Amino acid sequence: MKYITTTQDLTAFCDSLKGADFVTIDTEFMRERTYYAKLCLVQLGGPKDAAAIDPLAEGIDLQPLYALLDDSKILKVFHAARQDVEIFVNMTGRVPTPIFDTQIAAMVCGYGESIGYEPLASSLTNAVIDKSSRYTDWSQRPLTERQIDYALADVTHLRDIYVKLAAQIEKSSRGEWVNEEMAILTDVHTYQTDPMEVWKRLKLRTDKPRRRAILRELAAWRELEAQSANLPRARVIKDEQLLEIANHAPATIEDLARTRGLSQGFAQGRLGAAILEAITRGNAISLKDCPAGEVKKKMPSGAGAVLELLKVLLRQVSDKYGVAAKLIATSDDLERLAAEDEPDIKPLHGWRRKLFGDTALAFKHGNLALAIKNNKVTTISL
Repeated sequence: MKYITTTQDLTAFCDSLKGADFVTIDTEFMRERTYYAKLCLVQLGGPKDAAAIDPLAEGIDLQPLYALLDDSKILKVFHAARQDVEIFVNMTGRVPTPIFDTQIAAMVCGYGESIGYEPLASSLTNAVIDKSSRYTDWSQRPLTERQIDYALADVTHLRDIYVKLAAQIEKSSRGEWVNEEMAILTDVHTYQTDPMEVWKRLKLRTDKPRRRAILRELAAWRELEAQSANLPRARVIKDEQLLEIANHAPATIEDLARTRGLSQGFAQGRLGAAILEAITRGNAISLKDCPAGEVKKKMPSGAGAVLELLKVLLRQVSDKYGVAAKLIATSDDLERLAAEDEPDIKPLHGWRRKLFGDTALAFKHGNLALAIKNNKVTTISL
């Protein structure tokens, strides 16, 4: 077991990994009380050794780790990479490249949708992982030996998982499929939040453009406030309160104070003033410049049956090629495919189109039929 708490030891360990084809990486972090994840531990595995790096150790400089993450000659292997990578992007402004995400690769290889680390490790390596330390407070020091052992297991078994998945991908010639998915993970914009787009995550129960404009301003204000104070969004103001304010658009402190869950003190304070300013900005936007609501095209007559058959076709393709159905197409993708001639959706681009999209279009246009043969769904050209 290697537990690194000094810059000198970190430098030596990272130097030992230079020239490696790949390294495995995982993190432990806390996010319950902050906007940005607090990095508490970095697990780094090489071909033969692994270490738990303590970023909270007094005086430690993580630059040797960042240099390793920037080394384009070394593949960085994660499982369910997004949250881990987001932490490094927030700390350095850069995405570690190149990346290999074993969760996505497992979906390409037919191990189910969004498979967890433990079941994947069990399936591929017969590993039995002790889960007892999963929900411990990783910010508390000192860490126990059990915690460190648990953390290191996340990168030691990951080596074997990567090797086996990489071999399966090469054998099935699906490297390009995986590379398409990794391109999303290596795009820095994947981890950047546009405050003016955050409102779209909230469900406003009105079609009024003015209310959407106010909500957009309110949500953007809250996002920037949460970032500045490094607090969870709900600690600034909860979603339901933000939505109620957008719906009623209070113009005075007294009106704002009537919002359920808000106190008179809150309304009279700095945050209350900022909310009223956001409402004023929303009201000042011309109607033509108010954000458009989500437009969901009405399903044409008969498209409901087409949708159900497309689901069957997707399952047939998923089973035939051993690829998780969710990775090929989502429910929204299928709805649009049923309702529109050739929508701009993922299943009609790249490897997904070759695997499923062209087949789905042929089926929709009457050039292909579904049939049952030997108790299995299959397709027949017409």
